[in-house]
Amino acid sequence: MPSHLSADRPAAQPPGRGSVDALISQTRRLKGDVDAVRRDAEGDGTPDHPRERWQRALYDLALHQLDDLDEHLAQLRDGPLPTAGKAPSGARAQGSLLSRVGSAEWNLLTDEASWSGELYQILGRDPATPPLTLDELPSLVLDEDRPGLTAMVTNCLVDARPIDGEFRVARPDGDVRTVHMMGEPVLDTDGSTASMWAVLRDVSELRRSQRVVSETRDSLDHQREAARTEHRLAVELQEAVLPPWRGSLRLPHRGPRTLDLAARCLPAATRTLIGGDWYDALELTDGDTLLSVGDLTGQGVGVTSNMTMLLGAVRGMAMAGAPPGQLMAWLNQLLDATVQPALGSAVCCRYSPATRTLVWAQAGHPAPLLFRGGTGRVLDTPDGVLLGATSGAVYGQAEETLEADDLLLLHTDGLVPGHTGAAAANLLLGLAPRLAAAGGAEDCVRVIAQEFGTSEREDNACVLVAKVTG
Repeated sequence: MPSHLSADRPAAQPPGRGSVDALISQTRRLKGDVDAVRRDAEGDGTPDHPRERWQRALYDLALHQLDDLDEHLAQLRDGPLPTAGKAPSGARAQGSLLSRVGSAEWNLLTDEASWSGELYQILGRDPATPPLTLDELPSLVLDEDRPGLTAMVTNCLVDARPIDGEFRVARPDGDVRTVHMMGEPVLDTDGSTASMWAVLRDVSELRRSQRVVSETRDSLDHQREAARTEHRLAVELQEAVLPPWRGSLRLPHRGPRTLDLAARCLPAATRTLIGGDWYDALELTDGDTLLSVGDLTGQGVGVTSNMTMLLGAVRGMAMAGAPPGQLMAWLNQLLDATVQPALGSAVCCRYSPATRTLVWAQAGHPAPLLFRGGTGRVLDTPDGVLLGATSGAVYGQAEETLEADDLLLLHTDGLVPGHTGAAAANLLLGLAPRLAAAGGAEDCVRVIAQEFGTSEREDNACVLVAKVTG
């Protein structure tokens, strides 16, 4: 804006039309590039996700600012609208996008005011009416913004300070607009303030876009904080319910024939939410050992809470003497009757050390893998559907006699990233030579974690290894 600090200073000459046209062309190319990026981004992700809404709001704000720049450069090239009573019809009449910037000058010596045609449009006033004086201008401003406008004008007239601030005006049509005002005092030859000159810009849409960005950012921050809190609660709940032992464990605690046990949970790559995966090993009252792994669909505190309930039920029913097949049927009935129905898969094994007999049942879950003599195989799978899939389901049982140094591997889906079913089992069976050379159960778990624990996995997974000793 040309400086008016001195009445004797000549006004700056406007830039050449060709240079402004070049700036307009560059601005429009940039608008096209931003709009193309925005359209590409809209094809990715989830539209209703807070992060996606925040990104859309930022793109809209950037495009809005570029629109303003385009319009302001066009106004700079074409010149201001005529003052009151001379506004032409057509492309630059009332409602033109170029009407968002206007100018005014208030002569303090004659008490005269001069407004551009754009300023009448911004304030919603009839161009046939005389412009308001500085004393009358606050009558258009909202009550809470009047002190700020008064302070800006006073500082300009008394202390010769430039004006740079915003206020809201209530137009006669009831619309409230936000106006950004920049102004300077015009000094007389004796140094006193002769008049005040200002440029006023309607920034209502710009501020609206900025509010949307702020609100979506706040929503995203709130969601992130909620996710962090939920993740922390889910982790604490999972750690509280899963077996507290680290390293290897021997069950039963007494007797020459025991199982050397080790287990580990492998987190998803995102580490955002904890799922319903579990593993468990428990010595029963008759000296048998319960082994189980399972997974509930979903993620978060609710799923982890349901997993806690289910694991508690597994332990209680096993302690009461329920065989694996009956235990699965009761688990299915329990999950089907919960307030928040869910689907789950599980494997439950009961190992008798006296006879080295393993009895097991499954509910839509990967079968255990048995490694012996440097090779491995998948155990024959008894019938069993997902927990919670249907009422009154019946679950079969299978029996396997183990030998000394046999290795049993139980796991949940997702242990082998990108592979499920037979493909995942084949990759795990391919570790047979390394597992045979590894030694104890904890060493075997370490081999599995080294092979599959560093890959990008979409979900959490658990692995439980039991090695027959004695």
